[in-house]
Amino acid sequence: MKIAIYPGSFDPVTTGHLNIIERASKIFDRLIVCVMVNAGKRSPMFTHEERVDFIRRVTEHLPNVEVDSSRELLADYARAKGDCVIVKGLRAGSDFENEFQMALINRKINPELDTMFLTSEHQFTYLSSSMVKELGSYDVDLTGFLPAAIIPDFQKRLEEMRQGGNI
Repeated sequence: MKIAIYPGSFDPVTTGHLNIIERASKIFDRLIVCVMVNAGKRSPMFTHEERVDFIRRVTEHLPNVEVDSSRELLADYARAKGDCVIVKGLRAGSDFENEFQMALINRKINPELDTMFLTSEHQFTYLSSSMVKELGSYDVDLTGFLPAAIIPDFQKRLEEMRQGGNI
């Protein structure tokens, strides 16, 4: 059985993430989408549990996709899952440099671990969770940026942040 892990912070999951998930689910027998902690990203907008819930909701049409979360190193998480491949989406050249470096580090920690890169489809090359949060703060229509199922949750959180003085 071919197993892959698609890791990310997914704060929130975007239509670009969902595109990578859907495409990877056609390549692998089983795809684990794993919400990870990114030490470089402070103060996530959504909790780990909320992000897992969002991904479960937007991938329920994909029977071979499992959603998980982990606070450990990706290389260690992958080792515990057995023989698998890491899937990473690439938007631009700068993504490649960062992801290539991480792939080499993961391989150093777990020599059995390979990484496969999927390039973004053209309509998603500019899209990131950070960009969606920025657009949301200006009340831009997020259709096409976020899966429709989570737009109300995103808007509710923005409103809570505004009321709390965090925007």
